[in-house]
Amino acid sequence: MTDHSHQQLDRLLGIMARLRDPVSGCEWDLAQNFSTIAPYTIEEAYEVADAIAREDLVGLRDELGDLLLQVVFHARMAEEAGHFAFSDVAQSISNKLEARHPHIFGEDTSEDAQVDRWEKLKAKERSAKGETSAVDGVAISLPALMRAEKLQKRAARVGFDWPEPSGAAAKVYEEMDELAEASETEKLEEAGDLLFAAVNLVRLHGMAPEDALRAANAKFERRFRAMEAFAHRDGKAFESLPLGEQEAYWQMVKASERAETT
Repeated sequence: MTDHSHQQLDRLLGIMARLRDPVSGCEWDLAQNFSTIAPYTIEEAYEVADAIAREDLVGLRDELGDLLLQVVFHARMAEEAGHFAFSDVAQSISNKLEARHPHIFGEDTSEDAQVDRWEKLKAKERSAKGETSAVDGVAISLPALMRAEKLQKRAARVGFDWPEPSGAAAKVYEEMDELAEASETEKLEEAGDLLFAAVNLVRLHGMAPEDALRAANAKFERRFRAMEAFAHRDGKAFESLPLGEQEAYWQMVKASERAETT
């Protein structure tokens, strides 16, 4: 790390300490705790991902700064309570990175040794945390779609998985039927089962469900905006059109997209 990097990091830590000063600090910052800051931490991580998706490198620089602030904020509150400081956070991840990469920082360089070492290390880490189940340690605060995928991957590690996507596909159809037949009190659970089964199917096709749904969201938004534009071009208010006419515009947008790709 360069002297400039050290200076700027020290500056950030100093700003945070001043904001949290019990006498002269910022009233809002002083009122915060781990729980109240956690939603901002999650939000900033998503804004980093958004800047990457938009290939906005200037925005990425700024969003990474916002995310770093979250780490500094949490570390400062922990230091005030006597738990740990920012340096301990940095030391912890440094130790973990070195331990997880013995082929870079140690003598163990063969590919088989790397895989074996990684699995043993992860098992040791889970044991140290008192984790006994294969699904221990999957953060509850993760987005539900991402958490479903992680739970399924953990189960797959110990052999609990469909050998082929066809099994997961059949499960999706089964859950669709169960949702259709569910009573009002059962619908929420059955809807969740259907979504969980869909995550499993997408995962077994080798795709990240979060990425797949993000792409679907983007496509729907693009097409919906195009429908509104077509209706406006025709002098119509899209929201006042009957569903059949709205669907006609949807098909028009799809046809337009197909024409652009041929």
